[in-house]
Amino acid sequence: MADEPPTTVAQSVETTKEAAQVSASAAVRTKSAAERATELAADRTLFAAERTYAAWVRTGLVGLASGVGSKKLLDGAVPPWMVLGTGTVLLLFSAFCFGAGVWRQLVVGTAPPEPDVHQLPPALLAAINGFLALVVLTAMVGLWIGPTGR
Repeated sequence: MADEPPTTVAQSVETTKEAAQVSASAAVRTKSAAERATELAADRTLFAAERTYAAWVRTGLVGLASGVGSKKLLDGAVPPWMVLGTGTVLLLFSAFCFGAGVWRQLVVGTAPPEPDVHQLPPALLAAINGFLALVVLTAMVGLWIGPTGR
């Protein structure tokens, strides 16, 4: 190497410096792309959790409507104890769905990366589903002591 002309070594050093700068720039871009992919994955996870919450609430509302409607629909077709039992089970299932929806939304196993989007406030979820649970209790009282459809 000592017998190489100085310009060749100087050019090699310069080329090596330029390659190092390009590599450093590429590493920064790769890191930021990976971080962005992680942030987007966190956003998708949050949206999936909200869809799951919505499915629990939707199922609970169907159970509530079915429990309330069971008295009118089944009255006279089956014995009264079966009407009350069916309505009660549907209303209890509805209350379970409202509770499970909040629980699944708030209790997340491992902590996900911080998403860019805002989450639904936990107090709002608890308040809405608490109100729906009160509606279920009121419907159950109406089912058990309210007048029949006849």
